[in-house]
Amino acid sequence: MPPRQQRVAIEKAGARRTNNKGYVASVYSTLTSPENASVVKSVAIFGAAVAIFSSSWSEFLLPP
Repeated sequence: MPPRQQRVAIEKAGARRTNNKGYVASVYSTLTSPENASVVKSVAIFGAAVAIFSSSWSEFLLPP
């Protein structure tokens, strides 16, 4: 029994783009959505910690 043929629907390139928001607006709405809030906070805190530990301010954490 021969295998089934799969049909692939081909769309025009112009019909594919239905989102009218720009790239920056799309990224902003994704980052500020409530379902991503915990991930965004975690990445921001991690970035701040790395920035502090790699700067000269980290010397204040050393014991005297």
